[in-house]
Amino acid sequence: MMIETSRFGGIEVDDQRFLNFPRGLLGFPDDREYALIQTGENSAFYWMQAVHRPELAFVVCDPRMFVPDYRIAIKAEDLAQIGLSDTQGSQVFAIVNKVDNRLTGNLQGPLVVNVATRVGKQLVLSDKKFSTRHELMDLGRSSGASARTA
Repeated sequence: MMIETSRFGGIEVDDQRFLNFPRGLLGFPDDREYALIQTGENSAFYWMQAVHRPELAFVVCDPRMFVPDYRIAIKAEDLAQIGLSDTQGSQVFAIVNKVDNRLTGNLQGPLVVNVATRVGKQLVLSDKKFSTRHELMDLGRSSGASARTA
């Protein structure tokens, strides 16, 4: 399917790369369909592009690439809403932001996606172990960008 983006113009996206968030994301309840666009062959980051709003896109990643001990407890009702009975078959993403020379991830509001159906939900965790601006990477290190573990 061809979608329009403000960053890349019109791009062709494979049907298997579409995600659906029936309740939208925090702050974007009406934007429910997104395309997951790989930023590079070996990149840890993806663009999650809103299908119907070319100007709306988020950078996302698997937070465990940067925070190996990142584990979340997902309630049974949250899993049921995306068609799962357990966490097998799920993928977790964190929305990434650039703050000064750092990349941070919203580990307090992860996205959980059913891999088979590509239906997802954004969680709001009550556990305050991780924040909405958890440092993932310092881009200013002289030896190059390297991951930071908590």
